[in-house]
This record gives sequence, structure tokens and C-alpha cells, in this order.
Amino acid sequence: MIDKFKNAFREEAEELLAQLEGLLLELEENPSDLELLNATFRAVHTIKGSAGMFGFERISRFVHDFETVLDFCRSKRLTADKHIVDLFLESRDIVKTMLAEDNEKAPFSQEALRIIGEFKHIVDLQEDPAASVVPSPAAEKEPTEPPPATVKAGSELAADQSAPDSASTRLAPLEEQLECFRIFLKPGKEIFFSGTRVLKLVAELSELGEMQAYPRTKDIPSLEELNPEHCYVAWDIVLTTSKGINSIRDVFIFVEDAIELKIEKLDVPDAGSSAGNKKLGEILIERGIVKAEALGDALKSQRRLGEVLIESKLVTQAELNAALAEQSQLRKVQEKTTESVASIRVASEKLDFLVDLVGELVTLQARLAQTSGQLADSSLAAISEQLERLVAQLRDNAMSIRMLPIGSTFNKFKRVVRDLSSELGKDVELLTEGAETELDKTVLERLNDPLVHIIRNALDHGLETPDDRRAANKPPRGVLKLSAEHSGAHVVISISDDGHGMDMKAIHAKAVERGLIGAGEVLSEDDAFMLIFRPGFSTAKSLSSVSGRGVGMDVVKREIDALGGSVHVKSTQGAGTTINLKIPLTLAIIEGLLVRISQEYYVLPLSSVEACIELTKTRDENENEGRLMQYRGDLLPYIDLREFFAVPGDAPEVRQVVVVNTQNEKLGMVVDNVIGDYQTVIKPLGRMLRNTNGLSGATILGDGTVALIVDFARIAISARNTFARKAG
Repeated sequence: MIDKFKNAFREEAEELLAQLEGLLLELEENPSDLELLNATFRAVHTIKGSAGMFGFERISRFVHDFETVLDFCRSKRLTADKHIVDLFLESRDIVKTMLAEDNEKAPFSQEALRIIGEFKHIVDLQEDPAASVVPSPAAEKEPTEPPPATVKAGSELAADQSAPDSASTRLAPLEEQLECFRIFLKPGKEIFFSGTRVLKLVAELSELGEMQAYPRTKDIPSLEELNPEHCYVAWDIVLTTSKGINSIRDVFIFVEDAIELKIEKLDVPDAGSSAGNKKLGEILIERGIVKAEALGDALKSQRRLGEVLIESKLVTQAELNAALAEQSQLRKVQEKTTESVASIRVASEKLDFLVDLVGELVTLQARLAQTSGQLADSSLAAISEQLERLVAQLRDNAMSIRMLPIGSTFNKFKRVVRDLSSELGKDVELLTEGAETELDKTVLERLNDPLVHIIRNALDHGLETPDDRRAANKPPRGVLKLSAEHSGAHVVISISDDGHGMDMKAIHAKAVERGLIGAGEVLSEDDAFMLIFRPGFSTAKSLSSVSGRGVGMDVVKREIDALGGSVHVKSTQGAGTTINLKIPLTLAIIEGLLVRISQEYYVLPLSSVEACIELTKTRDENENEGRLMQYRGDLLPYIDLREFFAVPGDAPEVRQVVVVNTQNEKLGMVVDNVIGDYQTVIKPLGRMLRNTNGLSGATILGDGTVALIVDFARIAISARNTFARKAG
């Protein structure tokens, strides 16, 4: 049983560590942002407390001083400068390693001891500024249990009370619990005499969450009686926050004696409760603004309650607005609570198994449809059609469960860019766009390595140092941009930089040197850029710890091809380079177009199919030499799949040309017959056929026949090379 809880801790700790890395990188850009500091502190505090609870004592001991230094930053005793953030990030990495090791008997690594020593030194300096600058001896030995917590004064104590208790039995959720508070704030008349800025307090309160404040002005006297040095205004405030009541009290901790403050936590109906949303009248009665009898009289009118109450002068407009704001905030909290309750954690293996079962169901439904067609039974046909609709809905839902936003992958590269640009002496800003774009989780996992290689290559070869950029009249800070967008059944991921671009002459010279092309051979720009994906190809003049050996970009091409995707490169010398990866949304089930050549069946991904047109034998013979045909006013190149796959037998008199769009180029593919749409469950090819040119997988038809899935991209490349040879 304890292993089950430890595994749950590991999963949530991994999420917290990923969240922590993002927070620390943001903190480096905004070191004085209190919200970021508080969020970072909560993540570390939760890891520390829960680690101790679930038997990860090494992590709990190691994180102790990390947490203390963070608390110094929260209380503004320290600034989270680059050195401090570096220590925090290194600590986060060490915790991740300890989590994977799960060995309580292992001593701290030398790196961990160094970090502990630096943290101890910082703590010593804060507690005794006259302390020696020599690192604490604690760095030389494994630390003991942290000392008992001491009582703190003021806001530090309140902040600690609002943090999760170290004896908690589970990790706090990443989506923190939202609570709604009704706050009445009435400053004393003479509060200005102490130099207090009341509006500053209200503004600070708004930083805790979503807030709406309405002033009560009925106590403001006439102009003759008004003293400009007195405060006459009170506020009704509604605040939705995840920070807890102690964080609210912290805002007013230094003016408690000079104000009247009432804080009420509002009850939010449970998700799915029949209680529904709280009525406006209930809120007004709870606030003590109207009495039940007066409200009952107002409700007898057929008009809006608020209008009636204002006309009868039972409430002011400000009081009504505050009640409406409270009603709105409660509704939002209830909706968000409902969403969080409906969210559960499921092991990825279970999702994979579900999709496999759905795939088998799709195949079985296709068999039922074929059987009902052969039997010509109307009752069976009706059942088959209904089942087809249900299976399609089940398939779409199962696939949507596996879809994840690509932003989680993009966020991983912030640390890569930060550390690598620092190592290379470059100043680089990473921008992301389209983080909400979703991809199948399996595709996302396999995209990680290609993206890492492209980013490292861009940082090392593409982007210049600040001095070189100034010399080229560019801003000293370079820009690396990751973006993603949907394109039909694909996602296009772009990695672009504003560096010096690719040198076509250098690429051509290196290709000639390596014997990839002849000395006099002329390549198109697209073909020349694709040379960078050849194994061992590199234009680097010297080796570095990052690149130069010619490995990496060939991995990109190999992985993207294996995903059934394509790579396209654009580069302008002096302006930068963009690499576009076109990736299928999923690798499990696709909509396909089923075609036949002789007695063999093939599936063409329907998302790329544009049209189907007839091709007679006479017309084919007349146009065969150039393999070009007229299509919508343009010449369309086409390729005979019977010849491409060496299918035996004679072709029929009339065949079909399926027009597909691949990499923004149109290409015709000649088949014997087009059968129709088909839900395709993708199966991998065996070892004998895995490297067959023009095939990306297989599927099983309803009668058990195997159909091969056509790879447009590879066929298009082969066709392009064939046409180029004929033209030459």
C-alpha cells in the first residue's frame, strides 16, 4: 500500500518540479514579483512536507534551506538575482534526481553538498551580516534534521500559516482550491495621519485574485462639514482567491488598529449540488442590507428585484452592485470547482489500451457493415449504421482524451535555451505561440528529441553573439521562436531564429567535399537546404560541446519521417532560418480513402486528398512521356502506383487519378479503382516491410484483408527526383 502512495507522490512531485522550473525562469525575469515568489515558495514547501510524509527524508532535508532562502526573498530580505535563481534551478534538478533514485541510504552527492553549503552561507549572512564569507562547514558533511521552527513575527508568521502543513497526507493539487470572501473595509477617519494610503491597500488586495470593490459613500458629509484630512469612505469587496484568509489579513497587518475589517468566507454550493446558484435576495439579507419582510414585498412585483429595491430606497446602487458581484463570483467558483471535480488522473497505459480496443471495434464495425451489405438485410443495415455513428463518436472521444497541448513541451525548452545560450555567451529570448495546439501524447513524446536538436543547432550555428549582432546592426538579444498551428489533420511546428541564416555556398562546398553532389551540379534552394539532414553533414569549422560532428539534424529527419511527417527549411542569409515540421495529429486512427490496384488494397490519408478524376488508357499513353495532365487549368504531375509498387497484371482501360496535396504541392496518384472513405486503424509494418519506400503502415479491412497505407511525402520525393532526371 505504501508503494502506491509513494508512486502517487512521485507523479505529483514531477508535475510540481516542472511547474517550479517554469516559475523560476519567470522569476529570473521578474525578481520582485511577489506573486511569483509566493507560488514558488508554495511549490517548494509542498514538496518538502509531502516528501517527509512519504518517506523521502533526503529530499525533505535537502529542500529545507532552499525553502528558507526563498522565504528571505519573499520577505524582501534578499533579491532573487541570477546567482540565487541559478542555485534554485540546480536544487530543483537535484531533487528530481533524488526522486528518481529513491535511495534513502545514499549520501548526498558532492553537487548537493555544494548547494547546501551555499544556501547555509546565505542563511548565515542574513541571520548574522558579520558572518565570514567562507562557506559554511555544513557543505562538507551531510546535514542533520532541520531545527525546530521558530516563531516569527508579523507577516512572516501569517504567510507560514497560510502554507500547506508539513504533516499533510497528500500533495496540494496544482490547481489550488478557490475560495470566495466577502470583505468590509472601513478605515478610521484619521488613518491618513499615519501616512497610510488606503487605495494602495485595496490595490494590494486585488493582487491575491479576482476582486471587485464598491465604495460606500453615504457617510461623506456636505462640503461645508467635510475635513479633507479625514477618510469617510468604506468599501464592500468581493475577492476570489486561492491564497487563504491569512493572506488577506496580511495586507492589513500594519493598520489593524486603524481600520474596521470584516472578512467572511462564503459557502459555495458543491459541484453538482441541487442548491444551485445563490439568489440575489439571499445575499442582500446576509449582508444585512434589507430585511426578509421588505424583500418579500419587493418580490411580489413582476419587475427586476434590483430596480424595485433601488426605487423604494431600500438599497443604494453601490450596495446592489456589490451583491451582484458576489453572486457572479460565487457562480464562477462553483463552475471552476465543477471542472476540477470532473478531472481525474489516468495512467497513460490505460489510455493506450482504450485506443487499441477502439481500434479493434472500428475494424469489427467495418466487417459488420460489409456483411450487412452482402446480405441485403435492411434491419441489419439499420443496426450497422447506428453502430457506425456510435463507434465514430467513441473513436473521436477516445482520441481527444489522448490529446495534450504542445505548450507543455514548449515550456521544457525555456531551461534549455537559458542554459545553452549562457554557455555559448549569447543573449537569446525564447518566444512561443500556439501553446494551446493539441497533439496526440505519443506524437508529443517522440517530438522531444527532434526539437532539442533543432534548438541546439539554432543556438550554436544560427544566432550570433551580442557583439556580432551589433556589428550587423541587429539588437544584441537574439530571438528564437517556437510556434504551432493546426493544418487539417496535421500540426505545423515552426522553429525560427533571427540569426545569420544559412550560407548556400558553404553548404554546396561541403556537399561536394563529401561526395554528395557533383562539383558542377546545380541544386534548387529547397534541395540544397535538405542536405543538412544527411548523416554526418556539418558546416561547422570547429567542434564544440554543442555541435559540429554532423549528428543531430539527421536524427530530426529520421524521427519526423518515422512519424509520417515532413520537414521544410527556409533561410535568408543575414535574416534567419525557419524549419517547419508537419506532423500528423495522431498515429492511431485516421480517416482514409480506400483504393484498389489489381487485387491489392491501399489507403490514402483522406486529409490530403483534394479530388478524384478519370484517366483513360489512351490519354495516359498520349501524356505518358511527361507524366503531366491538365487539371483545373494547370499541369498536374502524376505517378502510377501500379508501377511504383510493381503490382503485376494489366491495367484497366479507365483508371482513377487521386489528386493529393503534399508539402503545398499537388501530385496525382493513379489507381485502378476508388472504393470510398474508410476509418483506418494504423498498424506498424513488420521488419521485412518497415523500410519500404512509399508505405507508412497497414490496416485490416472488415473481411480480414490487409491494406497498405500510402506515404505521400516519400512518393512525392521519389516522383520529384524522377521528373528532375527526365528534365535533365
